[in-house]
Amino acid sequence: MTQPDEAGRGAGAPALQGQPTSPIVHLDGFDGPMDLLLELARAQKVDLWRISILQLVEQFLVVVRTIPAVRLEQAADWLVMAAWLAWLKSRLLLPEDDGEDIDAEDAAALLHERLLELERMVQLGRWLGARDQLGHEVFERGQAESLVAIDRSGLAVDVPQLMRGYMAAMRRRARKATYQPRPPRFWTVQDALERLRRMLGTLMPVGWWGLEAFLPPATGADSAGPLAETGRRAAVAGTLLASLEMARNGTIELRQAEQFGRILLRERMAADHPAAPMQPEGERP
Repeated sequence: MTQPDEAGRGAGAPALQGQPTSPIVHLDGFDGPMDLLLELARAQKVDLWRISILQLVEQFLVVVRTIPAVRLEQAADWLVMAAWLAWLKSRLLLPEDDGEDIDAEDAAALLHERLLELERMVQLGRWLGARDQLGHEVFERGQAESLVAIDRSGLAVDVPQLMRGYMAAMRRRARKATYQPRPPRFWTVQDALERLRRMLGTLMPVGWWGLEAFLPPATGADSAGPLAETGRRAAVAGTLLASLEMARNGTIELRQAEQFGRILLRERMAADHPAAPMQPEGERP
């Protein structure tokens, strides 16, 4: 047994600093990490007779209990090291079997092979630990979504009650709702007068033009549907009345070559200009 050091640590207390890679043991004849002790024992550079297995086991247990978050694979490596040291010490203490004739060199070679195997196992464990783990770095394919509707409203109703409530709501809505048809928009005489005044002399060249050239364009709801033809007839009638009113006032001239023929109109020319002959629509005199 060794004496306590200056810091007051006994011989049976290992030195701990954070997370050591190997337990540091304090034994008779050796003071250092356990993996170094195992390497020296394998190379036969340490006297195993002076190594106390009891102290080694006690200090190993102190290390495992003191470190709060020791990894399982690290504790397993330390346990294997301690087991190998205990096995080597037992080879010195126990007599050899009569049937076995293994010299020190063979034992050292066997130990060397097993240590190499242990090293390969440690490296393989580190390689496995460095790979992506399922549930952390990689994930499985997600499960199919469940389309089952779960009623958590707590309402209890049967089909007849539901139908009676629906019919009552429809009756209340029917009593309040009143159908309001869209009022048709017809072309009035005033609209036709404004369009004729705006187009004659400004937008339309001087000359005879057909009455249909002054009709409003059919857009929106007036371009299709049952009211389209009615709206066009109203526009023709309004434009005809507006042209008759402007002709009565002397603003325009009207001309119709035959009964039920095409009605032509033009802006009345000045009194000092002779009346121009009738020309096709869109041509200047």
